[in-house]
Amino acid sequence: MTEIKQRSVLITGGASGIGLLMAQHFAKEGAAKVVLWDINAKALQQAMSSLRHHFGQERICGWQVDISQSAQMREALQQMHVAGITIDILVNNAGIIVGKQFTDYSDAEIERTMAVNAIAPMQLCRALLPQMRTAGSGHIVNIASAAALVSNPGMSVYCASKWAAVGWSDSLRLEMMQQHTGIKVTTVMPYYINTGMFAGVQSRLLPILKPDKVAKRIVKAIQRDKIILKMPRLLYLLPLLQGLLPQRWFDKVVGDWLGIYHTMDTFRGRQP
Repeated sequence: MTEIKQRSVLITGGASGIGLLMAQHFAKEGAAKVVLWDINAKALQQAMSSLRHHFGQERICGWQVDISQSAQMREALQQMHVAGITIDILVNNAGIIVGKQFTDYSDAEIERTMAVNAIAPMQLCRALLPQMRTAGSGHIVNIASAAALVSNPGMSVYCASKWAAVGWSDSLRLEMMQQHTGIKVTTVMPYYINTGMFAGVQSRLLPILKPDKVAKRIVKAIQRDKIILKMPRLLYLLPLLQGLLPQRWFDKVVGDWLGIYHTMDTFRGRQP
């Protein structure tokens, strides 16, 4: 079991959405320090102000960081080191999506999506692992997506980034276990969450998830050292369905009958 009380937590993309909700839950559970990283300076200041009002000035801090820029990550980590902050729980939550047909992507959009969703979590984790190894404990939480389970038109690069994240995350878990480090790894794969990131998405049968419920379940999964968390629970049946059905039948059932392959048809995304 992972203890949250008196532990220090770092959440990327922590100034809004489920990142901010998780920060609230970590603070309620008694975390000694909740550290927020976010690219949006205004949202970050507002989030810290609100959290400090409810949980105290000393327990909340944050840095404006574009995690696709490794130099910015290194600078923030150095400042945290100087401040004496040692991270016990890392939540790789920050993510972006460009919803369009693959032929319409620019090189820059492909590179940034892969950088934020797949590469940055690896780099940040690698930077924090030495201190966790020294402590003989720690918890890495990687927020992936149900898009790592099912291919979907209109989000090909996002799917690619999340498939990469899941493959790395669970391989990391096995390495940490084999090396007896005491470090736990949880991989989270939620369906669409109603945070604005997927504004415009239409889901015919599967419910779009409520942000606070998702945040609560992630925190509980950490406390219970859960290896894989899929939401909704119906997603646990997908590997069985994929194994039993020929691909064309799977496309018919999931894509047409459940409507998954058309969920992005009306996607707008988070508006500036």
